[in-house]
Amino acid sequence: MNQKKFEELELKDDFIFGKVMQNKEICKKTLEILLGIEIEEIAYPERQKAIEITYQGKSVRLDMYVEDDREIVYNAEMQQKGNSDVVMQLPKRSRYYQGLIDLNLIEKGATYDKLNKSYVIFICTFDPFGMGKYQYTFQNLCRENTELALEDEAVKIFFNTKGNYEDAPKELGKLLAYIETNQPESAFTEELAHEVTCAKQNKKWRREYMKELIYYYDMKKEARREGRKEGIEEGRKEGKQEGRVEGKQEINRLNQYLAGQNRIDDMIRAARDEAYQKKLLDEFHNYEAGGV
Repeated sequence: MNQKKFEELELKDDFIFGKVMQNKEICKKTLEILLGIEIEEIAYPERQKAIEITYQGKSVRLDMYVEDDREIVYNAEMQQKGNSDVVMQLPKRSRYYQGLIDLNLIEKGATYDKLNKSYVIFICTFDPFGMGKYQYTFQNLCRENTELALEDEAVKIFFNTKGNYEDAPKELGKLLAYIETNQPESAFTEELAHEVTCAKQNKKWRREYMKELIYYYDMKKEARREGRKEGIEEGRKEGKQEGRVEGKQEINRLNQYLAGQNRIDDMIRAARDEAYQKKLLDEFHNYEAGGV
């Protein structure tokens, strides 16, 4: 989850990327530039399509998931560099996404031989393989004869916005450069920049982002609390749980109070800064008591 303020978001941030890709023509043109192909038509993009397949399994939300007129599936994700574990797990994450997409298609009634051709695409703001290339494309080949392809029609591509664009197609280089620098240098990236601006003016999306951001900080705090309670005697657990519930209810009431006054920045700061949150709670308690 990104921790920027809504006004600071760029195309490289997955929330804005998902929103911009809801524009059908923008989405189609982006895929055409990334893959060097022509697409006649795509199914209307879904914002972070949720795929839940396995019993008690982990579900994922995809930034962009579309199908074209030939029923080819495209999944594209923005990936900003996290810790070393996140980077190392990226290849297996692509495998996991590919498997979920295939299972999702099978659940729709397709047989194995009818599985759609698919692209799993990661647009990285770092070099995932450390070779300086702007693009890394993976398809299954025979190790004993690398000219023999498995022909399973599953393609995984990792783009690197910090790569060397000298050999890249002109439009692709400009697209990756725009994602990296936020500076448009072509007609299409100018159009992308306009869509990003429009997305950040959408009040509904702003509220959605704030909700996700607050949830993110709540989960971090809860994880810290769970870690601290280890070793505490069993007899105190019930009382602590009740205290957490009451605390959450109080924070929820505080957030409602701040939202009613359109104090979004205070909500964000309070989620990050416990001392500031306590100050706002004192203000809220005074308000509830009828003070000024």
